[in-house]
Amino acid sequence: MGGSYLFYRYCQTEKGYLPGILIFVHRGFQTGNMAKILKIKNVSDYSRWLGHVDRHPLVSVIDYTEVSPVRHSLNNYGVYGIFFHDAADIDLEYGCGKYDYKKGTVICVAPGQVGGKEDNGEEVMLTGWALLFHPDLLRGTPLEKRIRDYSFFDYRINEALHMTDEEHDTLVSLMRQIQDELKNRHDDLQDAILVEYIGLILNFCQRFYNRQFLTRKLENSDILMKFDHLLRSYYEEQLQLTLGLPTVQYCAERLCMSSNYFGDLIKKTTGDTASNHIRQYIVQLAQNELATGRSIAQIALDLGFEYPQHLSRMFKKQTGMTPLMYGRRFRK
Repeated sequence: MGGSYLFYRYCQTEKGYLPGILIFVHRGFQTGNMAKILKIKNVSDYSRWLGHVDRHPLVSVIDYTEVSPVRHSLNNYGVYGIFFHDAADIDLEYGCGKYDYKKGTVICVAPGQVGGKEDNGEEVMLTGWALLFHPDLLRGTPLEKRIRDYSFFDYRINEALHMTDEEHDTLVSLMRQIQDELKNRHDDLQDAILVEYIGLILNFCQRFYNRQFLTRKLENSDILMKFDHLLRSYYEEQLQLTLGLPTVQYCAERLCMSSNYFGDLIKKTTGDTASNHIRQYIVQLAQNELATGRSIAQIALDLGFEYPQHLSRMFKKQTGMTPLMYGRRFRK
């Protein structure tokens, strides 16, 4: 039987013991094993675990060389985080999977995600940086809405960003600039400056991801072939009769990707969205059936539409004509 428990851990640092580290202990329902999870509601929760002293309640920049050696932690995030190490080879957990965290790998996490490595008492020497910021910092700013557009926060861990040396140096430079800003006395402009720095880092991460998509173009073209094969198999196996129309999420999962990463990959590779690629495939099937003289209602049912008008709407949007108009061309 599973269950969750709470307790506070005291963390020993050079300045003594720092209280207030909230730990969730979760018993796995299948294995019965106890898994300690560090609940990071605020940036200070992670900082206290490492023995780092924050200068701002909503933003933390951590240079791992200043806090190493550190103990592992499996974290439940209530904040945004960007992590990268200069020299590391760590087997991290993320969601239900694992990932080898190598040099030059950037991991981006968002509130509600779980990642890291369970504390097993081991201490490791790390070099690199972490940036954590609370959603409250973004309240009322343009970045509050725009951050939803940075889809890499929802990528799976095996879709992490792998930086070049130049990209790495860019992020380190920005981390140092935020660190320097946090040393200044707080004034009316500091939060706005910090938000601008964070937005700049996110834009650079997006640029680096775009570069990664392009440099993996050959691999991506193979994904496109698998995508088309997956759609073909979907209808050959008549899955639409029980599952309905194929979705981006279904295709992404079958290709072992997150929906966001898969969607971004298709967009960068083809210039079109994955959902539109699916619609074009379905309309092509409808066109083939219409050419045989079958009724729109029967075609819609066979393709997985709940109602014929849904097919008609999709068909007209894709082709500029209704299925009836298209079918008449073959009856003349």
